[in-house]
Amino acid sequence: MAQQQESNSEVATPKRKGITSKRVSDHLANERTFLAWIRTGLATITFGFVVERFGLLLRELGLKNAPIPLTPVHYSSVLGIALTILGVVLIVVALVNFLQIRRSIDQENFHPQVAFAVLLTILASLIGLTLAFYLWTTA
Repeated sequence: MAQQQESNSEVATPKRKGITSKRVSDHLANERTFLAWIRTGLATITFGFVVERFGLLLRELGLKNAPIPLTPVHYSSVLGIALTILGVVLIVVALVNFLQIRRSIDQENFHPQVAFAVLLTILASLIGLTLAFYLWTTA
């Protein structure tokens, strides 16, 4: 009988210091998705910066022998700023989405929403089409 109690005590699980969610894997997957959106937002911000600065470089190189520009607005600056703002919006919306999903996982009533992905796809596509149009017209 003493041996049986010793073997049972060895198998017993240690006491937990805090409460752990039953859905740890769901929360970790949510966090990985959030970090992927953060990386995408940072890449978009970086790409916007590069587009804007490269346009500035091209303007400086072509300034020596170019006539006065027809428009005072430089489209590369507009596209660069739009991409940078899109990257910031991506990061903020990703945080809101992460927190909502976290709460719904804890409440065990998670239902995936597609509005976030659809909106960002439309915005990124519009900026991409605008960039393609800009490249086509300035080639």
